[in-house]
Amino acid sequence: MALTKEVKSNIVSEFKRSKNDTGSVEVQVALLTERINKLTDHMKDHAHDFHTNRGLLKLVGKRKSLLDYLKREDVQRYRDLIKKLNLRK
Repeated sequence: MALTKEVKSNIVSEFKRSKNDTGSVEVQVALLTERINKLTDHMKDHAHDFHTNRGLLKLVGKRKSLLDYLKREDVQRYRDLIKKLNLRK
């Protein structure tokens, strides 16, 4: 269920802010969102996989914390990221 190297590098190249950026908030949130989407699909088929469910909830909490930080620091970057990732409907 881990992200493949190709998927990860595509996400990093799409969301990076500078040439060597791999750890900005945007990249971290995008990677977490991809993992959350994969785990959500897994949980649809395996509703009683409680260990995966706990991991999914931890990832959602981590993403929420990063988004809260970004919202505090730069609202425009936050709005752009939310729109790009299709998060808040």
